[in-house]
Amino acid sequence: MRKGFYMNVHFIAIGGSIMHNLAISLRRSGHIVTGSDDEIFEPATTLLDNEGILPANLGWHPDRVTADLDAVILGMHAKKDNPELLRAQQLGLKIYSFPAFVGQQIQDKTRVVIGGSHGKTTVTGMIMHVLRACNKNFDYLIGSRIEGFDLTVKITNDAPIVVIEGDEYLSSALERIPKFHLYRPHIALLTGVAWDHINVFPTFENYVAQFAIFVDTIVKKGKLIYNLEDHILRQIALYSDSSILKLPYCTPSYVVRDNRTYILQDGQERQLEVFGKHNLQNLEGARNVCSQLGISDDEFYEAIQSFKGASKRLEKVAENTETVIYKDFAHSPSKLKATTEAVKEQFPTRKLVAVMELHTYSSLNKDFLSEYNGSMAHADVPVVFFNSHALDIKGLPPISAEQVKAEFGQHNIQVFTQGADLSDFLSKQNWQQANLLMMSSGNFDGLDFKALAHNILIENRLS
Repeated sequence: MRKGFYMNVHFIAIGGSIMHNLAISLRRSGHIVTGSDDEIFEPATTLLDNEGILPANLGWHPDRVTADLDAVILGMHAKKDNPELLRAQQLGLKIYSFPAFVGQQIQDKTRVVIGGSHGKTTVTGMIMHVLRACNKNFDYLIGSRIEGFDLTVKITNDAPIVVIEGDEYLSSALERIPKFHLYRPHIALLTGVAWDHINVFPTFENYVAQFAIFVDTIVKKGKLIYNLEDHILRQIALYSDSSILKLPYCTPSYVVRDNRTYILQDGQERQLEVFGKHNLQNLEGARNVCSQLGISDDEFYEAIQSFKGASKRLEKVAENTETVIYKDFAHSPSKLKATTEAVKEQFPTRKLVAVMELHTYSSLNKDFLSEYNGSMAHADVPVVFFNSHALDIKGLPPISAEQVKAEFGQHNIQVFTQGADLSDFLSKQNWQQANLLMMSSGNFDGLDFKALAHNILIENRLS
């Protein structure tokens, strides 16, 4: 992004979670921003309205795509036959997916890209939190909100560093390659590889190959920081370009005492807000990245103690003296296992009621269900929810509660297909010395979390 050059940019599908944040970031930097979408939900509606760039009406309007546009940014929600896209193509305009556009704007920055099947949002958030505490000037792109940052995207002229969460999902309807292939990092971190996105990567081998390609995009003499405890990453690192510096990391030493986690550093205990082995691995990866950016270990540990996590990543919803309620974005088998194990380790004497929703294309696919075998073994009361409407939307064949029970491989698992039945089941549980963990990339058929939390924490105590 050249200093003093202000672009005229139009967003097709401006309501997307990253798209509306990027639009706002560009608007705040002085660029002319317009956009369209056929559906926009909160908080995007209010945020776009506050910036004066909320579309006046919903729908696709080819007349908004004009020859004076410097760039058209295409969201993943838009299809190949989108009327505005067709108009942009007819006019010969420059059309970008959002990662391709971001990649173009950050060419003069030190690029840090965090990838992996799980934990990338948390690692990115940790790095952002520490850099901010150390008064570093940096840009960023992250998939979820972090305390202290009002947007999930910031792209400016002057920041010398950019920290990016590198998603392996596809870029757009026109650019069907993983987003993280487009950033060309100087410093790359990989947290781990566990098969996901079966609709795009139909085999495990095909999915793993995307991470090997990502490593090949690291600039010459760049740095790969990777989780040594992941055997797939060990193989990828072994066979990758010998010109890059390879920096493995492992789970750091920590202790759990009285429902608190402490990391051990030079014989000193430092209490953390985050917990679980997986998050401790995330922390160690973040420390390695920050070290490459000139942050000392003392500075890192001092700052990281106040990091509370990313939105919907083991996010505390409510608590009393006997119960804590968490919500988490976990939906893949590896994420379920790591998250349930983390809560059980943090609260070993409390009953854990863990509820996950089959909501993604992969999780609802009968051919993928067997990957969930044993993934909720750490839960005392494992519960699975799915709605047939989600299957219809994704064009998938029906699955039954019996199939789900069989594939998860746990005799005590409960399966629900109606939100009201799930809410009733949870309300009737004994919540004395018990925690609730709700895991989904969806919303459990519109389940009212606040009402459920009130029932569990208040009404149960009075009964």
